[in-house]
Amino acid sequence: MEGMSEREYSAHSGVSRGAIQKARKAGRLVVYKDGSINAAASDVRRGEMTDPDQQRRSTGGDSGFSGPADSSSYLKARTALTVYQAQERQLAIQKKKGMLVDRARAETLVFRLARQERDVWVTWPSRVAALMAAEVAAEVEKQSGKPVRPVMIEAAILQRVLETHVRAQLDALADLRVNLG
Repeated sequence: MEGMSEREYSAHSGVSRGAIQKARKAGRLVVYKDGSINAAASDVRRGEMTDPDQQRRSTGGDSGFSGPADSSSYLKARTALTVYQAQERQLAIQKKKGMLVDRARAETLVFRLARQERDVWVTWPSRVAALMAAEVAAEVEKQSGKPVRPVMIEAAILQRVLETHVRAQLDALADLRVNLG
């Protein structure tokens, strides 16, 4: 017998006998005429024809890696890719369920809502000044108990006072910034 038997080559290469039989059928081993295995030539051929990841899985470790890079860096890169793909799928699922929203769209909606709210407050004094003036005048007359001389409150004056205070409040709110991330 010129070379090794399947059992001997299995022990030599650190893989199962079944893996050696599959490699022989696939033509990844160099065999002598008597059927024995040329170990040195078979190691080279298996290294060239077998996926490094497959070699590691068959040996249960990193000893079968034949590439120029460090085997741990390959495993780390493969793991990082798998983690990234899983996170990407999870984000896609969350987006489909409506749990995630587009940041630019959310910022646009918040800005639009703030602008609408500001516009409502800016026009509010002109809408309520006359009503407030009438209510205050009625309350003052009621408190004084003397209907002899009616109390008059200028709606325009009340409107200017309200506008001043509302604008001061809006200026204070303008300093607030929305931070979405």
